[in-house]
Amino acid sequence: MVQRWTELPCQRLALCLCGLCERSILLIINADDLGKDEYTTGTILQCHRQGRISSTSAMVFMRDSERAAEQAMEAGLDVGLHINFTQRLTGLSNHSLLESFHETVAGFLARTRYCPLYNPRLWRQFEYIYHAQLEEFLRLYGKRPSHIDGHEHMHLCTNMIVDRPIHAGFPVRKSFHFFRGEKGVANRLYRRFLSGWVDRHFVSTDYFFDIQPIVEQRLLRIMALSRTSHVELMVHPERNIHSEYLLSGRFLDLLRGLRVGTWEELNPGEREKGLQG
Repeated sequence: MVQRWTELPCQRLALCLCGLCERSILLIINADDLGKDEYTTGTILQCHRQGRISSTSAMVFMRDSERAAEQAMEAGLDVGLHINFTQRLTGLSNHSLLESFHETVAGFLARTRYCPLYNPRLWRQFEYIYHAQLEEFLRLYGKRPSHIDGHEHMHLCTNMIVDRPIHAGFPVRKSFHFFRGEKGVANRLYRRFLSGWVDRHFVSTDYFFDIQPIVEQRLLRIMALSRTSHVELMVHPERNIHSEYLLSGRFLDLLRGLRVGTWEELNPGEREKGLQG
C-alpha cells in the first residue's frame, strides 16, 4: 500500500509544518534520473529524506538502476518510469537487440532534435525500447510505475505521439508551460499542442514546470497556480544549483500552505481506468 505524503516519516520534519490540507489539489515535486548513476541517486534520496521532493522517475538499464530501486522502495518513494531513448544504457548486458535498437533511435533523435520528424521505419524500435524498459521497471520494482515521463522529454517525440505505445489513460507528464514572455509564441503554441495531446489520451497534471530558472517571482507564480491546479515541478538534485535551493529554507517557505503530493494520489479514479489496460 502506497503511503501518503504526510505519512512518510522522512518528511515529517520538513513538510508537516507546511499546513497541508485535505483538498485534492496537488503540487508534485518530481526528481528525474533516479538510477542514472550513484551520485544522482544519492542526491535524490537525500532530498527525499529532507522532505523536499515527493516523487521521482527512474531510469532502467543504467549502472545504478538495481541499487536505486532497492533504496527507493525501502524509502517508500513514489517512482515513475523515465523512458530513455537518448542516453547510452550503461547497465545493459546480454541485450544485443535492445542495444542496437537504442543506438539507432538515439542517433535519429540526435539528428532531428530541433525538427520534430516522424520516422515510420522506426516504429518497431521505439515500441521495443519502450516495452523493454517498462518490463525492466516491473522486474525491479514489482509494480507498475506511478507515471511515465522521458529523458530529455522524448516520451513526447513525434514517433511516440503517432504510434502511441503508452496505454491510454496512463499517468503521463505533459510538456512545459511557459509564462508569457518566457519563450516565443511558436514555442508556446507547440508546447500547448503537446500538452493538449497528453490531456486527450492520458492522465496528467494541469501544468508542468522546470524549477529553473530559479527566480523568486517566477516560483511564487508557480506556487500560486498549485493552490488551484495540479502542478508538477521538475527538479534535478544532482545539479548543485538545484540541490542547494531545494535544501534551503527559502524553498521550504515557498511550500507553506500547499498540499505536496505524489503521482499515486493524482486523480485516483482516472488512474485506475488507465492502469487496468
